Amino acid sequence: MDMQLDRLVREVAPELISLPAISTDHAGTLLLVTGDNPERLGSEASFASLCGVSPIEVSSGKVVRHRLNRGGNRDANRALHMICMVRMGMDVHTQEYVARGTQEGKSKREILRCLKRYVAREVYPVLVPTVA
Repeated sequence: MDMQLDRLVREVAPELISLPAISTDHAGTLLLVTGDNPERLGSEASFASLCGVSPIEVSSGKVVRHRLNRGGNRDANRALHMICMVRMGMDVHTQEYVARGTQEGKSKREILRCLKRYVAREVYPVLVPTVA
């Protein structure tokens, strides 16, 4: 069964699995979340919210902080999380971003939150192609 899924994802979304660190399993999960009617997702922000990677402000006083939305599809959130973890280990650009964020004083959680949103932003136009 996994071979059929693998072949199907490669046929349906070859440009999605060509992105760094996106396997056919993660691509399949994101395709399922997007569904048969991807046009219902009006923007990249709505896709991020659907995946549970839209930031929520949790500021107190003069301290401005954000955390990830705990709502959304948990499978899609996990797929984005795993993509980020692989990129953190293998992708040079992501490693440079993590190093910069660490030097700026961001925690690993904050960096991961930003990376998840970046991946959602990168994946959205592939999942929901614009009709010209």
